[in-house]
Amino acid sequence: MSHGYRVLTFESAEELLLSSLVWYRVCLLLDIRLPGLSGLDLCARLASSGVKCPVIFMTAHDESQWRKRAEEAGAVAFLRKPFGEQSLLSALALACSRGEETDGSA
Repeated sequence: MSHGYRVLTFESAEELLLSSLVWYRVCLLLDIRLPGLSGLDLCARLASSGVKCPVIFMTAHDESQWRKRAEEAGAVAFLRKPFGEQSLLSALALACSRGEETDGSA
């Protein structure tokens, strides 16, 4: 537990898809360029499966095409590596507030 957040990591997007955790209230912190299925493709696959959760994208490759695709995917934030702790915490707070709006709990 860090800053009050329970953190789980997955080796790949495919491993996350095999987990039942995506059906619970979560926020995803995804790298744009994951090995195998990209973070953007993972986000699209989850959305098409009915999974609605806030997503924060991060990348070391701040290219306009990636930023545009992240915005179109409904990203809560787009963080360029390296980013500071406060940038991440602010994005997480925003994502959690959006997640509560999405699932109807407050």
